[in-house]
Amino acid sequence: MKNLRHFPLLAALACATTLSAPGLVLADKADDTLRIAFSKDLDNANVYFSSARESTIFGYAVWDTLVERDPETREWVGNLAESFEWIDDLTLEFKLRPNVTFHNGEAFDADDVVFTLNHFSDPTVAVAMPNTVNWIKNAEKIDAMTVRVHLKAPFPAALDFLESAIQIFPDQYYQEVGDQGFSQNPVGTGPYKVEKIDTGSGYTLTAFDGYHEGGPRQKAQIKTVEVRSIPDVNTQLAEMMSGTIDFIWQVPEDLTQKLAARGGFAIEQGQTIRFGYVSMDVSGRSDAETPLKDLRVRQAINHAIDRKAIRDAFFAPTSEIINSICNPLQFGCEQDVTVYDFDPEKAKALLAEAGYPDGFGTTMYFYRDKPAAEAMAQMLANVGITVDLQMLKYAALADKQLKGEIPMGFVTWGSGSVADVSASTSKFFDGSDIDDVQDPALSATLKQADTTIDPDKRKVLYTAALRQIADQAYWVPLWTYTSNYVMSEELNFTPTPDEFVRFYDMSWK
Repeated sequence: MKNLRHFPLLAALACATTLSAPGLVLADKADDTLRIAFSKDLDNANVYFSSARESTIFGYAVWDTLVERDPETREWVGNLAESFEWIDDLTLEFKLRPNVTFHNGEAFDADDVVFTLNHFSDPTVAVAMPNTVNWIKNAEKIDAMTVRVHLKAPFPAALDFLESAIQIFPDQYYQEVGDQGFSQNPVGTGPYKVEKIDTGSGYTLTAFDGYHEGGPRQKAQIKTVEVRSIPDVNTQLAEMMSGTIDFIWQVPEDLTQKLAARGGFAIEQGQTIRFGYVSMDVSGRSDAETPLKDLRVRQAINHAIDRKAIRDAFFAPTSEIINSICNPLQFGCEQDVTVYDFDPEKAKALLAEAGYPDGFGTTMYFYRDKPAAEAMAQMLANVGITVDLQMLKYAALADKQLKGEIPMGFVTWGSGSVADVSASTSKFFDGSDIDDVQDPALSATLKQADTTIDPDKRKVLYTAALRQIADQAYWVPLWTYTSNYVMSEELNFTPTPDEFVRFYDMSWK
């Protein structure tokens, strides 16, 4: 902790949490019910209207996608599609799997695929992540079990997005009940069907006995999954110890180490594509007079934050300090860019040069990792920048971001587990309502990279874009995330790097 000696609050926070529960009660699997706690609510049961990881996990249980990667081999395999091929650079053809039914008994066929892709790629439908569908020109029904997807431009990451973000919905039922009705009573083809949703507190899934065979996924091995929203991690841990919860994830590193020393739990750590960053409102959407428009101010902010000290205090040693706004596991994530070393004196000099010798005040929003957010606020205060920290639920933070109401944001991004920069950097700086920078040249470079087939040319373009972002100190890249999973010793679960918690792969020992 010697590298934190100038930050007493940070050092104190690193050691603050203690566990005092007297004993551990092993989970009871007799009723074949898996009880899970997540920190965040299921903000929308319609996965197209949410960008939260919890919604993606829910989606993987309830729906199927056309294709997916094998988690171990990373090879593409068909799911709702038995086979697929590129007809040309702008056309993908899928031969669909027969004898698949939705949870309500509706038969799956080409109409469901065509409806889903055409409906949610329509620009008038306000999906949460437009970049996941805006590459689609349209889907065309060839026959009852054949679909062609036409692209607006070459898009090498098309299959990645079809796997991670495009769940197939039942066309007849959806059109009968509409967006709101479907969010309240969702229907899919997945291994689990929805038993009930308690808005704000959780949901219950039951195994779908009619789940199709022959695809890459197996039938659910546990009959019932109950997911509860418990925002406080210490409450989650207390329930783990009492035996009322079997599984939690994203457990802070310090608590994980304490639990490992205590014993009585199965603990797994997995690498993820998630990374953290501090966004800055460079274009002045939140305040036309913001100091963040000045390059020297943004450079000062980068120099003021000791990323390594915060990583060492609160995160796993395997979390990697990053220099670009992407995860090094992603294709095109160049790290050889301008780096701003921790240098508070240089930060103060840059602020003075920019006309802020006494600093200034701003607001930073965040939704998780409060100790890290507080540490950054303290470091910024040490160079004269007074930060008003505001913690919001993720959905509220995302909404404010779309409205341009966030001067600074400490956020993490999992890219939908797509291992391609088009799912991270390109999303943030695309000129849309989520883009705080609004740099047309940067957006054009990223779009060209997203739509270029040649991988070597793509790398060159992504490198140019990432170096421009670093040179302009648009945002502050922080670190990659690992994910700690704590579970009953009676539960089988193996994490995968894509950070999808697959309920149907869980089983009792």
